[in-house]
Amino acid sequence: MKVQQTTLPGVLLLQPQTFGDERGFFLESFQSQRYRDIGIELPFVQDNHSRSGRGVLRGLHFQRTRPQGKLVRVSRGSVFDVVVDINPQSATFGQHVAATLSDENHLQMWIPPGYAHGFCVTSDVADFEYKCTDYYLPSDEGGVLWSDPELAIEWPVADPILSDKDRDHPLLRALIQTENN
Repeated sequence: MKVQQTTLPGVLLLQPQTFGDERGFFLESFQSQRYRDIGIELPFVQDNHSRSGRGVLRGLHFQRTRPQGKLVRVSRGSVFDVVVDINPQSATFGQHVAATLSDENHLQMWIPPGYAHGFCVTSDVADFEYKCTDYYLPSDEGGVLWSDPELAIEWPVADPILSDKDRDHPLLRALIQTENN
């Protein structure tokens, strides 16, 4: 497996080894020892799978007191995947990394607990799968507005399809001020 460090501490871009021929391909999407060997040692307790159409943007989500680490990948289609540092004590606070994950490049992203995460579908349909290190708790969920100008994320769509919740998330600075009061 190829491992690429990103500009955010602990966030990794991973490319599992793929074996292909005229019949198709094979890859191990997860093998616990291999991931432990590269420093991903937290246990995964929940697997999620979402399907979305072109232009759907989900995020930027996080959990406040029970942050989830996520190992994400796309099994069908392609997405523009984004991770944002929301820790005000971090040297990279407010910075983000982004990558295209697809069923053709087989890339995965490791997102340690404590980051906000979101993605936008760039194909007609995308199946997005992720392993989580903690359970989803709706009462603990938080979010940052996807279009926060201070984050300067160059999303591949100008007018995405959003849930009401994602449309109403606060700006990062406002969120941090509210959480600190």
